Amino acid sequence: MSALGWARLPTVARYAILVAILLVAWQAYVTLWHVQKLLVASPIDVAGALAVDIKNGSLLNATRNTLDDLIVGMLIGTAFGFVLASLAVFSRVGQDLLTVLTSIFNPLPSIAILPLAMIWFGLRPESIIFVVALATIWPVALNTDTGFRTISPTTQLAARNLGLRGWRLVSGVMLPAALPSIVTGLKSAWAFGWRTVVAAELIFGVAGAAGGLGWYINNARYFLETASIFAGLVVISALGILVEGLFGFVERRTVVKWGMKRAA
Repeated sequence: MSALGWARLPTVARYAILVAILLVAWQAYVTLWHVQKLLVASPIDVAGALAVDIKNGSLLNATRNTLDDLIVGMLIGTAFGFVLASLAVFSRVGQDLLTVLTSIFNPLPSIAILPLAMIWFGLRPESIIFVVALATIWPVALNTDTGFRTISPTTQLAARNLGLRGWRLVSGVMLPAALPSIVTGLKSAWAFGWRTVVAAELIFGVAGAAGGLGWYINNARYFLETASIFAGLVVISALGILVEGLFGFVERRTVVKWGMKRAA
């Protein structure tokens, strides 16, 4: 297929073809080289594990528990990130506070805080939510602050002349104008939060009676169920692709449609 013909295919079709090729190559590698199932499960075995664990509810429950902790943590982190960015715009103290906090915490892997979180909150979901929130604050705060500072001074002056101050200025003018940077920050926060929640669950295990995808993968490792390990990884990847697609849809309906960003 020529490059021009490939480009004319719908995006979904192009991605589906590439995924199919990867699956065929994966299955061929396992079959032709007689790879032990303990080391690498074939796509057929992984599909079987997915079917079994979806049917018995273990994979669905693990996915729901992970998403619950991730969403709550992201909401908290996003709210704090917006507050820090807003303070940084309106006062020098706020700007210095954002600079100091990001210098301290942004380079620090949030998963390194998990032992402290477990001491503070115990073996409960709050520990995982805390480290997820900590991972998502800084991408949101930094990108939102950048978006605010790239807004035209004329736009801000016009808004102030219309009597907009404080939160009304932020919500009515600055947030919409900074939307491309905010969306970028949210996408980065999702990526950081997603990796953090799975890593935390791998270490943390079960929060109360609820285990997430990290616990599901670690539990499968304990019982040498390689196909189930791959099944958990497939679910993590599939959810990542789904969320990326959701962000792409939001961007096309907002910043791309409004001419604030070029379509990819």
